[in-house]
Amino acid sequence: MDTIFSSSQALLNVHSGITNHVGFIWQQTRTPLVVPLLRMILFVCLALSFMLFVERLYMGIVIAFVKLFRRKPEKKYKWEPLKGDLELGNYAYPMVLVQIPMCNEKEVYQLSIGAACNLSWPANRIFIQVLDDSTDPAIKALVEKECRRWASKGVNIKYEIRDNRKGYKAGALREGMKHSYVKLCSHVAIFDADFQPEPDFLERTIPFLVHNPEIGLVQARWEFVNADECLMTKMQEMSFGYHFTVEQEVGSAAHAFFGFNGTAGVWRMAALNEAGGWKDRTTVEDMDLAVRAGLNGWKFVYVDDLKVKNELPSTFRAYRNQQHRWSCGPANLFRKMAMEIATNKKVSVWKKFYLIYSFFFIRKIIAHAVTFILYCVVIPATVFIPEVKVPRWGTIYIPTAITLLNVLGSARSMQLVVFWILFENVMSLHRTKATFIGLFESGRVNEWIVTEKLGDALKTKKGLKAPKKLHFHVGERVHALELFVGLYLLFCGWYDYLFGNNRFYVYLFLQAMAFFVVGFGYVGVFVPNS
Repeated sequence: MDTIFSSSQALLNVHSGITNHVGFIWQQTRTPLVVPLLRMILFVCLALSFMLFVERLYMGIVIAFVKLFRRKPEKKYKWEPLKGDLELGNYAYPMVLVQIPMCNEKEVYQLSIGAACNLSWPANRIFIQVLDDSTDPAIKALVEKECRRWASKGVNIKYEIRDNRKGYKAGALREGMKHSYVKLCSHVAIFDADFQPEPDFLERTIPFLVHNPEIGLVQARWEFVNADECLMTKMQEMSFGYHFTVEQEVGSAAHAFFGFNGTAGVWRMAALNEAGGWKDRTTVEDMDLAVRAGLNGWKFVYVDDLKVKNELPSTFRAYRNQQHRWSCGPANLFRKMAMEIATNKKVSVWKKFYLIYSFFFIRKIIAHAVTFILYCVVIPATVFIPEVKVPRWGTIYIPTAITLLNVLGSARSMQLVVFWILFENVMSLHRTKATFIGLFESGRVNEWIVTEKLGDALKTKKGLKAPKKLHFHVGERVHALELFVGLYLLFCGWYDYLFGNNRFYVYLFLQAMAFFVVGFGYVGVFVPNS
């Protein structure tokens, strides 16, 4: 008994000694090291946050001017509908190539093929090119059968495959351009497998290119068929609302440049070829091409009222993979092209400044990093260091102003703004991680995972009789990184509630809950295995 008591006492003494030692180190480093370091990080984050606010304010002013004076592209550029010539007939229409890249798109391949084949354009002046990179032979057979079905109706459709998936989407598009019939085409429209253009798509876009030789790209807006499927798709729609209503519109109106969205757009072949064609050096081949073409002096036009239906990723895994690619790729492209942009002699200094500072640095790097580091790391850490004061403008005024400017394009979802803020902060974790991977070219920098689209698959599976037990792998639903950050925020919140006077705990508890919800997989839809 005495031995047990002695052992317990010894353990308590060791524990007490370790605690005292850690406390001593903390007291010795707190004032000379931790406090000034946290102050410096906070200052940098607040400065970057203010820069982000100025950028958002600038775009808000420009978009207000565009909307107030109704500066539609049809007024800025010459636009007249194309008509057949009495002598030339349909040959008055330019030859157009429509490319549809796809890979294992079993649920949606018929949508884009059917929509492309129904485009209103002379049958002898268009080629529909289906670029199938599917690795599943059964899906390949289905896609080929669909192409043959449309070909039997007189549609000029080509089914193209290749031996490997080198370069992924960029590689497929590049290979597609090598076919002999492509040389006959002066314009190329691109649609991903879930995109469904309206029949008049070419009739509304091609005239910009025909009547304005300086225009290299015409981009349409995306419209989502499943925006109301779940809370996650509604919040995605809010983010895309700002991107299209503000970022793309401002880029088109003020700079004649914006990032090509990779689909629902039409390129002038000359602009695409002059820029060097498709390159697979990053996971954002569309943005890469747009920047190179922009540096050659080509102008881009965004048509906001021309909408192309498509599907949002409705599972969290698909959405997270997509966001990794869209965050990592631009950062990696910035690393590769920053000097090329700065030394370019074909465009103005103002356009180079816009590309480097606004388009890349603020929107593709700072917007992700400052959101996570400031609001999910630094501000929570200040509850332990009361000497570091966060100014009210940094916690309330600037974030509120940025949020209001961000939701300009999502008026119908304003009631979800609080959920959107919390969810965007969670996603900023992955975007920040992906951004640094892209900047330092490490790890998953070139990872390409096709964004899973469900089409009608979810409705079909939901209609089946539900099993008594839903089996899933823990890794599919539980996300350790989100849970770790959630625990950190929860601890910060409890500490602030018990000992602090900042009252940050209200935000910290809510944000911790958002990380837990995502961490345990209760976001998006969950599709049971067949």
